[in-house]
Amino acid sequence: MQVKETLNEGLKRGYNITLTADELDAKVNEKLKEAQPDVEMKGFRKGKVPMALLKKQFGQRVMGEAMQEAIDGAMNEHFEKSGDRPAMQPDVKMTNEDWKEGDDVEVEMTYEALPEIPELDLSGIKLEKMVVKADDAAIDEALASLAETAQDFKARKKGSKAKDGDQVVMDFVGKVDGEAFEGGSAEDYPLVLGSNSFIPGFEEQLVGVKADEEKDVTVSFPEDYQAEHLKGKEAVFSCTIKEVKEPVAAEINDEMATKFGAEDLAALKVQIGERLEAEYAGASRAVMKRGLLDALDKMVDFDLPPSLLDAEAGQIAHQLWHEENPDVQGHDHPEIETTDEHKKLATRRVRLGLLLAELGQKAEVEVTDAEMTQAIMNQARQYPGQERQFFEFVQQNQQMQQQMRAPIFEDKVVDHVFEQATITEKEVSKDDLQKAVEALEEE
Repeated sequence: MQVKETLNEGLKRGYNITLTADELDAKVNEKLKEAQPDVEMKGFRKGKVPMALLKKQFGQRVMGEAMQEAIDGAMNEHFEKSGDRPAMQPDVKMTNEDWKEGDDVEVEMTYEALPEIPELDLSGIKLEKMVVKADDAAIDEALASLAETAQDFKARKKGSKAKDGDQVVMDFVGKVDGEAFEGGSAEDYPLVLGSNSFIPGFEEQLVGVKADEEKDVTVSFPEDYQAEHLKGKEAVFSCTIKEVKEPVAAEINDEMATKFGAEDLAALKVQIGERLEAEYAGASRAVMKRGLLDALDKMVDFDLPPSLLDAEAGQIAHQLWHEENPDVQGHDHPEIETTDEHKKLATRRVRLGLLLAELGQKAEVEVTDAEMTQAIMNQARQYPGQERQFFEFVQQNQQMQQQMRAPIFEDKVVDHVFEQATITEKEVSKDDLQKAVEALEEE
């Protein structure tokens, strides 16, 4: 096997690989010999078919496989010896397209090598960590929001008409073809108008009803309704309105606290304080991470593989285009051109991505199975009722796994660098932290 360098310019590499006819023939014979003990053929005992006959029968079929294995082996050996790491999958193609059995195999391999990443003194990085305490005002504000979500209802003035969002307490009897059906009746049922908890079209017909009023509501069950005997059927519900109530925020007291799993109001306030400070800490970390990436970006400068830059710039341009054109869901749109701004952002991302990967490799940072499982479970919650299918989809999709693993790996590397850096804590207000977070979103 001969490997001859043809290109060495910046990060671009090119090689000609020659697999001689004798080497290929030896590889074919080796594979046939491995298979010989298991081959059965008419007129011969198992494992006793002569090599010449095996070669005549299976030689052509084995040759392609032997050729691929030999070329792959030569490439792997080259990368081990040279220390090169290709930025993307190498481009490999046969150059003697008129090849026939008995000829040498000539292959051209080109790729872009990942650059050498310089050593950094991470202890010289200085960062500021914004610290926000959950004060009484923030806790009271959060309590008020919780009270809104735990709303109660109080009776409207007699004669008031029900509005969207009101609660209507009623008795009702549902009939199909004049006959009451099972599960179609209830007494003192509290229905919030606009909650979409009843059949489509039902709640809208109750807007405007008053207490002590009787009203017939006519609706059709959906074609995909779970009860087979009601699918697509028209039903009439005779409703007797008992009360019309308006929504009011729940009283902030021990009773409300128990609705959120706390023993009393004091315990709920402690929980809210802890949750707020965890949110502040997450926001503070995001600000500090940006500061770290800015610092790292200024510390290093090395050649970047053009293919990675082009791919990243294209992805950025595509993402930004879709953000500006939210109505276009698919990819049936004009070709999107990359601008200098896209390329500038891509340069920063690729440089920092390669640097963090190198730092993580040297620090032996790994994403554990438990961390991956937790990440998959967190994302699966976005698909209620389909969690198992999502889990199985990710398990069978290597690209999806890599997309989920990458941010976990990056965050662990960032934490590793935080441990080496000099961090100074600074207590600030919630508003100051909010402004710093908003500044990140604007960049």
